[in-house]
Parts: sequence; structure tokens; C-alpha cells
Amino acid sequence: MEKIASFCIDHNKLLPGIYISRIDGDIVTYDIRMRKPNVPPFLPNAAMHTIEHLFATFARNGEYREQVIYFGPMGCRTGFYFLVRNMDYKEAIRLIKDAFAFIADFEGAIPGATAKECGNYLEHDLEGARKEAREFLPKIEGWNEEKLRYLS
Repeated sequence: MEKIASFCIDHNKLLPGIYISRIDGDIVTYDIRMRKPNVPPFLPNAAMHTIEHLFATFARNGEYREQVIYFGPMGCRTGFYFLVRNMDYKEAIRLIKDAFAFIADFEGAIPGATAKECGNYLEHDLEGARKEAREFLPKIEGWNEEKLRYLS
């Protein structure tokens, strides 16, 4: 089998940030890399789970809700994939920054975190998610279109 595109990126050189992973017609997949690959500690599962719930809820309730397709964790626990349709790069970067700012300051009940709504409702960590978001925000503070390309 051929290697998929994301396995062709040199993960030893990849730094935290926001990258375009792939473009499929009008759908753009963003690589939201919160940790340097292969360098522990990796994102804790419970914090990742909470980030997933908060980011997805924020993005699907905002002005770009019709363009949001998917937000979910990477199995390597270094970040997330975010898929959008018909959204320019500047808007996507702003939405990602706004979502992480929302997570960093979130207080209250985690959306969708009951046994009826979630397949693993016991594994959430709001404080951990807030901490991860607060640590990631400075890394993407000056992010722009030119920085969306993976480095060679």
C-alpha cells in the first residue's frame, strides 16, 4: 500500500502550530499540533477528550457552524484534526484561536459529558483542558497563512 500523505511529513521536524494537512476539493484538513511529536509528555487522554467536546461545541455554535465538518484527536496524542468546508485560511486560523481561548477560560459543565451523551463520560478533565489551551495559545499567537505549510 502507498503511504498516506500525513505519514510523509517528517515528524522529527514538526513543531506545535497549525498546518494544512490536506485539501480535498472544498474541504481543508488542518493539523492542529499541540505537542512536538515523539517528545513526551503527550496530551493526556482526559484533557484531550474535554478539548474535543469544547472545541466542537464552540465551532458548531459559531458563525462558521455550516462550514465545520469534524474536529477530533490524533491517535498519537499530539494534537487534533479539524476539517472545514468553504472557509478561507484566515477565518480558519481565527476560529481555531477563538476556540482555544474559549477552552482556556471555560467554566461550568462540559457540554455532552453525561452517560446519555458520551461514550466515555467519566474520562474528562476540564482543568487539564484549560491548562493545555492556555499553553497552546501563545504558540499560535502570530500564526498566519504563510505558516500553514509544513516545513521541509
